[in-house]
Amino acid sequence: MPTNRQILLDNRPKGEATVDNFKLVSTETPPLKDGQVLVRHHFLSLDPYMRGRMNDSKSYAASQPLGEVMIGGTVGVVAESKHPRYAVGDQVVGMGGWQEYSVVDAEQPGALRKVDTTHVPLSHYLGAVGMPGVTAWYGLVKIINPKAGDTVVVSAATGAVGSAFGALAKARGCRAVGIAGGPEKCQYAVQELGFDACIDYRLHKDMYSLAKALKEACPNGIDGYFENVGGMVLDAVLLRMNAFGRIAVCGMIAGYDGQPLPLANPALILVNRLKVEGFIVSEHMEVWPEALKELGTLVGTGKLRPRETVAQGIAAAPEAFLGLLKGKNFGKQLVKLV
Repeated sequence: MPTNRQILLDNRPKGEATVDNFKLVSTETPPLKDGQVLVRHHFLSLDPYMRGRMNDSKSYAASQPLGEVMIGGTVGVVAESKHPRYAVGDQVVGMGGWQEYSVVDAEQPGALRKVDTTHVPLSHYLGAVGMPGVTAWYGLVKIINPKAGDTVVVSAATGAVGSAFGALAKARGCRAVGIAGGPEKCQYAVQELGFDACIDYRLHKDMYSLAKALKEACPNGIDGYFENVGGMVLDAVLLRMNAFGRIAVCGMIAGYDGQPLPLANPALILVNRLKVEGFIVSEHMEVWPEALKELGTLVGTGKLRPRETVAQGIAAAPEAFLGLLKGKNFGKQLVKLV
C-alpha cells in the first residue's frame, strides 16, 4: 500500500494560528476492507471555517481533535476499490482531510460523490460547484431571498463564496456590490465576476468612511447582506441597511483569532426590523442538488469564472491556510497534491 503524508493538528493556537500548530507525518495506508475505497487526492480545499475548528471552544462544529488529520474537503481519483459502485479511475469529492490518500467507507451516506469533469474542472468541485458555492446559494436564496431590483452586498467578494454569490445574485436581477481588499481584487470583481460595484475596504479607516462608500455604491440602500467578515465591515453595512433587510451570517473572519467583535450600533437591527440569521451549509443537505445544478450551469456556461490560488504539495498546506486567513489568496485557496 502507498505511503501517505498527512498533516495533523499538533497543538491548539494561543491567539493567532501559526505553522507550529501543525505537524507533517508519514504513514502506510491500511489494506482495504470490503465496502471501502482508497482515494488518491488531487486537490485539498482550505477554508476559513477550519480556523474555528482548531480552537477547543464552543463552536457550531466539533473541535478538531489533537493528533488527528486536519479536516478538509478533497477531490481525487479512486486508486483501489472494494465497493461495487466505485471503480478505479472514478473522480470523487469527499472530506478526505489534509493528506494525500484517504480510505473511505463508501457505504456511509454522503462520504463520497462521483463528479463529472466534462464541463466543470475537478478543482471547482471544492469551490464554485462545491461547499462554498452552495453556501452562497443558501444565504442568498433561502435567507436574503431577494427580488429583482434589490441591492445585495457581500464581504470577501472575490473569495470562493463571494464570487459565487455575485453570479447567483446577478442571475436573479439584483444589483450586486462586493467588498474586498485591494484594487486588483475589486477590479476582478467588477470585470470578471460581474459585480456592479466593488469597494476596497483597505481605503477606509473607520465604519463611517466605509458607509459613505457604500452609500455611493448602493444609492437605494441595502436589502440583503451576506456576511463573511464581521467587525468594522458589518458596522458600516448596518448603517446602510433598508427597513426589513436580511443579513445572512456565514463567517466572522475578523474575529477568528479570538478577539472580540462588538457591534457599534446593534439598535439598528431593531430600528430597521432586520432579520439576522446565521447558518451552516452542512445542516441543509436538502438544498445541495438544486444549488449544485445551478452552480454547475453557471460555471459550464462561463457566467461564473472562479479564480483559484493553488499551493503545491501537502507540506505547503499550513502556510497557505494562514495566508488565506489574512486575505493573501485570490479566489478559492487549494493545495495541489498530484
